[in-house]
Amino acid sequence: MALVASSLTGVRGERTLFSDVSFTLQPGEALWVCGSNGSGKTTLLRMLCGLLPPAGGQIRWRGAEICNSREQFLQEMVHIGHECALKDDLSALENLAAIAGIAGHATGRVGVEAALARMGLERQAGLPAHVLSQGQRKRAALARLFLPPVRPLWILDEPFSALDAAAATLLDDTVASHLAGGGMLVYTTHQAPGFAGRSARRLELDAVAAC
Repeated sequence: MALVASSLTGVRGERTLFSDVSFTLQPGEALWVCGSNGSGKTTLLRMLCGLLPPAGGQIRWRGAEICNSREQFLQEMVHIGHECALKDDLSALENLAAIAGIAGHATGRVGVEAALARMGLERQAGLPAHVLSQGQRKRAALARLFLPPVRPLWILDEPFSALDAAAATLLDDTVASHLAGGGMLVYTTHQAPGFAGRSARRLELDAVAAC
């Protein structure tokens, strides 16, 4: 089981952001995607989770191109973008239940409540998303990591943004446990979380920027 990127090219509009990006991610490994603003970090992550086709190159999961094994890939991957992607008129619990349903996981109310509790939102589970603070909204989005079944590949765009120190430590410990159990992670961050220094490789997009 591995995520393999081969000679990827990223384009936004008429501008080529990066080219010839290649890496292999094995169980237990993390890849920290770095670069200046506009270097294509979010573009690359959207490619890796199948939301954006690469302008060039291939992405393979378990040996097959993700465009040809989309159903299996989506069952084994979770992507949390920089935006929380919560519907304001739904509660945190309803948002998480809906996300689980869209992903094809029949997660019951108890499982959703347990996931929110892991992120310290048991008291806010029934509140509409529009009354939550930015940090609480972020924690509600990150609660997806605790929904069963646990998926081996996590793709996280700025997961530490808007988190207070306690929530950041919880996420750091969660990711470290995920990697220790053979999980995989691709992420961006402007911070330097503890697990990064222990196990993450760095991919510098500025170094592969297209001229």
